[in-house]
Amino acid sequence: MARVALVTGGTRGIGEAISVALKDAGYNVAANYAGNDKAAKAFTERTGIPAYKFDVSDFDAVQAGIAKIEDEVGPVEVLVNNAGITRDGTLHRMDFDNWNAVLQTNLSSCFSCCRAVIEGMRGRSFGRIVNIGSVNGQAGQYGQVNYAAAKSGIHGFTKALAKEGAAKGITVNAIAPGYVDTDMVRAVPEDVLGKIIKTIPVGRLGTAEDIARGVLFLVDDNATFITGSTIDINGGMHMY
Repeated sequence: MARVALVTGGTRGIGEAISVALKDAGYNVAANYAGNDKAAKAFTERTGIPAYKFDVSDFDAVQAGIAKIEDEVGPVEVLVNNAGITRDGTLHRMDFDNWNAVLQTNLSSCFSCCRAVIEGMRGRSFGRIVNIGSVNGQAGQYGQVNYAAAKSGIHGFTKALAKEGAAKGITVNAIAPGYVDTDMVRAVPEDVLGKIIKTIPVGRLGTAEDIARGVLFLVDDNATFITGSTIDINGGMHMY
């Protein structure tokens, strides 16, 4: 029987590419989304993947949403925490709401989603969790103290949970994408984007499919000896 995979923020951009790649690899996929009903409907019509609407920044909504998925699709054995937002601004201009929104959506969601599935994974002695971090959580970025803090937190969260899950057959890894050709990145002013591309040794933006291929590698049943790791998919932009 096909394993059930849940991708948060899974109907657009990188999340859509991950959802589709998992489906094509034989997984039974459910995609979460926050609020764009039109885009979610088009995604489901295009891919055949069901979309479930709930706010990943709300702990209770996550528990109810994942319970519904498990009731309708099956126990979640693969979780990809991909949902994320930006609310950019320098610290001296940033208000608490923009700080908190990014921390709750990008970081606290990882706790909430993992908490909803971890008991089932432990009981079945199998689980694959992949958390989507960012090169800016590793290297920092001007005007993104909230985003960089949240994504950096994901990398620490991944390592700690990997230690907890290892004895139960649960691997927990992260991917740190660089700049990927999505609507979010294309919203950057053209002159700024040009300067960013010049800092990428391979000379281009990444694609959502580049990230999806990394996810497929980490969630494979045979990927039993890789846990607590972060795979950098950034075109050589940041190395350490």
